[in-house]
Amino acid sequence: MASVESTDVIRFIHDLHLEARAAGKPAISIEFFPPKTEEGERNLFERTLPELLTAKPLYCSVTYGAGGSTRDKTLGIVDRIQRDFDLTTMMHLTCVNATKDELHSVIEAARHRGVKNILALRGDPPGGGEWIPTEGGFRYSTELVAYLRQLGGFDIGTAGFPEGHVAQQAGKWVDWGYLAEKVRAGANFVVTQLFFDNDDYYAFRDHLTQKLGVEVPIVPGLLPVVSGRQTKKFTELCGSRLPAPFLSSLDRLGDDDAAATEFGIEYCTRQIEDLLRNGAPGVHFYTLNKAHSTVRIVKNLGLA
Repeated sequence: MASVESTDVIRFIHDLHLEARAAGKPAISIEFFPPKTEEGERNLFERTLPELLTAKPLYCSVTYGAGGSTRDKTLGIVDRIQRDFDLTTMMHLTCVNATKDELHSVIEAARHRGVKNILALRGDPPGGGEWIPTEGGFRYSTELVAYLRQLGGFDIGTAGFPEGHVAQQAGKWVDWGYLAEKVRAGANFVVTQLFFDNDDYYAFRDHLTQKLGVEVPIVPGLLPVVSGRQTKKFTELCGSRLPAPFLSSLDRLGDDDAAATEFGIEYCTRQIEDLLRNGAPGVHFYTLNKAHSTVRIVKNLGLA
């Protein structure tokens, strides 16, 4: 493991994508959420992360709980991954429940710990209620992106929604226009919400690149299925569509999570093969703090 001083290996994610593209290789990345218990955190660092490293990810990201509820824990986990595993790690940062001054303190604390990559998000309010901006804070993630660009020193990512944001009542075309504004404000790459129909990603990417002039990497985010019930819950929350054949397979498997996991590995493998054939820059795995499916998929693809 690396020493505390070993920060020179931490890279800007946009540069990692450019180098992977020049080498003709897909950029593989993984995402975690901060564990709620000490046992969960110990399992993440002693078992899950070492196993996932066999998939040779270029970088990973750590989420920021609803309402900024895991702010300090997220920063601590990002710091530890970078110091102990020499793996470039991106910290999620949201506008929820934070003034501009409070966000500035978090950003500078991240800078002090060697964080170079931040995923700038509006974030979801605690409990899934109505979005209400914090007085003295930012209303939109575009403002957070612009503020990070003004401060300097960070590679800035942002979220994209191939089917449109679930809260955007004006439709996906309007939502995609707002995403282009975030890129113009300073975002260096886009990571998408999970999706299960690649046509949604292609329509999204092509509109952004051909109609709106977006030139940054647009990274597909994928969730390998491990449970039919869990997958349906996630997609209800985020508004992602389940294609009819896919949903039929989940319904047929019922509560057999072992069979659902195998189905998810096969489906995600085929999904990524198609995405890479059609120009996707790589894939961002929503791991749910588990390693088995992601490692199997990467090995299936011959990328480990």
